[in-house]
Amino acid sequence: MTEPDEFDQFYKDVRTRLLLLTYCLTGDLPSSRAAVRDAFVVAWHHWRKVSRVEDPEAWVREHACRHAVRRHTAKLWHREKNLDPDVKATLDALGRLSMTQRRVLLVTELTSSSLTAMAREVGLPRTEAERELQTATSTFSLHREVPSTEVRSVLEAVRSHVETNRWPRPTILRRAGATRRRTHTVIGVVATAAALVVAGTLVTDADGVRPTLAGERVEPTHAPEPGSTVVDLPEETMLGADSASRLVSTKGGWTVATTDDNSAGDGKAVACQQTRYAAPRNRPDAAVFRTFAPQQGQQAGKQQGKKPAPTLAQTAEAAHTERAAERSFDAAVGWFAACRDNRAQLVETYELSGVGDEAMLFTLNTRTDPDSDIVAAVARTGSYTTTTVSTSAAGDGPRPAAVAKLLGTGVNQLCELPEGGACTTDPKPTVTAPVPVAQVPGMLDEVDLPPAAGVDRPWVGTEPRKAMTNPAATHCDGTDFDSGGISNNVTRTFLVPEAKLPDEFGLTETVGTLPAGKAKAFVGDVRDKLGRCSKKQIGTRVTRLRTTQKGDTELTVWRVSTEVTDDRTMNFLMGIVRDGTAVAQVGFVPVKGVTIDQDAFVALTQRALDRLSEMPPPKSG
Repeated sequence: MTEPDEFDQFYKDVRTRLLLLTYCLTGDLPSSRAAVRDAFVVAWHHWRKVSRVEDPEAWVREHACRHAVRRHTAKLWHREKNLDPDVKATLDALGRLSMTQRRVLLVTELTSSSLTAMAREVGLPRTEAERELQTATSTFSLHREVPSTEVRSVLEAVRSHVETNRWPRPTILRRAGATRRRTHTVIGVVATAAALVVAGTLVTDADGVRPTLAGERVEPTHAPEPGSTVVDLPEETMLGADSASRLVSTKGGWTVATTDDNSAGDGKAVACQQTRYAAPRNRPDAAVFRTFAPQQGQQAGKQQGKKPAPTLAQTAEAAHTERAAERSFDAAVGWFAACRDNRAQLVETYELSGVGDEAMLFTLNTRTDPDSDIVAAVARTGSYTTTTVSTSAAGDGPRPAAVAKLLGTGVNQLCELPEGGACTTDPKPTVTAPVPVAQVPGMLDEVDLPPAAGVDRPWVGTEPRKAMTNPAATHCDGTDFDSGGISNNVTRTFLVPEAKLPDEFGLTETVGTLPAGKAKAFVGDVRDKLGRCSKKQIGTRVTRLRTTQKGDTELTVWRVSTEVTDDRTMNFLMGIVRDGTAVAQVGFVPVKGVTIDQDAFVALTQRALDRLSEMPPPKSG
């Protein structure tokens, strides 16, 4: 059997066992996938040595564990949603152990290593390793509520959660390992050259320009980080018109309109894009932007003179390191989570499990003429960040699941590159809390606000300020956020300054935190005052529009109508919400001809509740 054949068989035999162990070690599936993949790349780099050691699997396992722990550093213990309850219980029990105890337990239970080999692998004397193993077994059994004799079977049961992972082909790993070997050789040559420079064989002039023996001047170039190489992004890894037509339907199918690196023009290639590139300092290693157009829709739209033709786009960027790619992912997420396009409103935020190392999806409306729907999805796989963005006339756009599948297809074409990460298994959009984007993370942002009927200009929020007064309160409750031990009290008002509306128009949110019991009583007091207001204040009518309570959260919304004169009535909309120790009050004052739909205001109050979990805890008990 040839060396490549030996490696390929070893890879197929061992990879799922390593993924199971590293996943149980970190509770972080994307990091575990990437760590196992990287360990096999290193293994092929050193295959002649690895294939001759006593236990090649232990050699690769040690590298995989080290990579997984390093990638997992500073991340929360298992962040996956909708886990199987048994798998979640196992991970929770493992989370009670120290990293050393976890590793001792997992190597003992999930491998065939002897106690002596296990101790050597984790770097402990055998007696100390045995003590850690006893502690780990008893602690895990206690919290998992199983006898110690069932620990192995409980851990093995997690295999069903990881064995559906899509793996890169062994040829991909061998190619990456060969590239790594060549890179290390080059670094060795460069180190030798550097030694010659220090020795004085080569010199540099005062301008930093290196003279050569022939006398020509060579300008210095931007050097990559030590131990890294420039990451390539082949154009053929982008989505094709066939994939777009199959997953996102449109009349006549899609055709590729443009493919470039987005270096020309204003740099805005997709809706909501805020910078030319998502990469830190706008400097990706490589970038490819592709747009699609409907083969028939463009002409039909113009002829009908009604709805504009839909558009579809994909962006992809390669980063120098995975850490830089993570920052690119965060920046791209921010484009859509805080979309600054004219009168854009965030409708829903989704987590995308089963797509790359991390992925999110957003649905938005833009109030242009005519109104448009945007479905945008962002994913990262290893060193690559990619987005798919659909823009269409309101009500005509694809469902989030379709754009999620398109994104997943794009990820599958990137993940098999040497610097790729996790691939796509089963893309499932799951509604989640919106990404914090406001200056005060627990408050509403312009992107949350529904359009005000009667104006075609955007909302603009004032700077958040300490809530010395509370413009969100009605005359019925007069709620004060600057007394009674309330901390973190902030207020902010949203206006439409370009519309030149009367001064009383506006929407205000005021937030604050106080101990849970006091927060609950605070909200209860507001409800009581609104409940009595109609009887206490002549000419005022209070209508409760919505009341919900779930766990430690509650929401109530009212319409307050007050007769100002015999022929004039003022209508106010107000909502109060609580999430544990955090409270928010949202108030809206309309003016003649400019208002917000009641259902839209109720939804906005729910959004205020969704964001409230980001508020800091109260400063005193």
